[in-house]
Amino acid sequence: MPTPAVTLKLRRFRRRFGITAPRVVVRSHLPWPWIAAAIVLLLLAIVAGVWSVMQRNEAGVMGREIDSLRQQLQRQHEELSALRSTAGTEQSAVHMERAAQQQLLSRLQGLERENASLKEDMLLFERLIPEVGEEAALRIENFRLTPEGGGRYRYRLLLAFQPSRQAPDFHGRLQLALTVAQAGKEQQLVLPDSREPAADYLIDLKHFLRREGVVVLPAAAVIKSLEARILLGDTLKAKRMAQL
Repeated sequence: MPTPAVTLKLRRFRRRFGITAPRVVVRSHLPWPWIAAAIVLLLLAIVAGVWSVMQRNEAGVMGREIDSLRQQLQRQHEELSALRSTAGTEQSAVHMERAAQQQLLSRLQGLERENASLKEDMLLFERLIPEVGEEAALRIENFRLTPEGGGRYRYRLLLAFQPSRQAPDFHGRLQLALTVAQAGKEQQLVLPDSREPAADYLIDLKHFLRREGVVVLPAAAVIKSLEARILLGDTLKAKRMAQL
């Protein structure tokens, strides 16, 4: 049988913890603003993490795209360099081909002129075959003057000599008489002058002789006429004006 003291303690325990016990309100020791701030910080941390992951993904994608663009740019640069090199080679080949064609054309034109001159000389030779026994005669044939630029002119002439028994060959000299215009005035020049060797103008022939040379005019001078003279001593044997 419990004692009255024990019974009293049981009743107190039942009142505190039993059905009839008073209500107990549990309160946190932290205020709600701090809890809200913690929640906000947590949300921000989550958002920041998600944003960081997304940025990393986007950065990776952009990096791959940049690498791809760089590779494409490098390929295009190499193709452009190759095309420029090919174009430069083809252009050089075209220039070389044009230069070769120009040289061939110039050579062909020169050969055609030479061929025409040889044909003309052949016809002239056939016409001027000398006959020994007749009186000796000397003629100047095909006397031409061609400009070469820089005040230089090239002259060409053909001498035909018909010998005789008394004069089987001819030994004389060539003289060129020029009329030039300079500073509005005309003047006469005779070649060879004291500066040129007279040996270049000596003539020795039996039947035919081709002679050519260069005439150099003074500065700013223009040639008006050129006459070739064949002299035997001081005697004029033949003369002819050049075709300008």
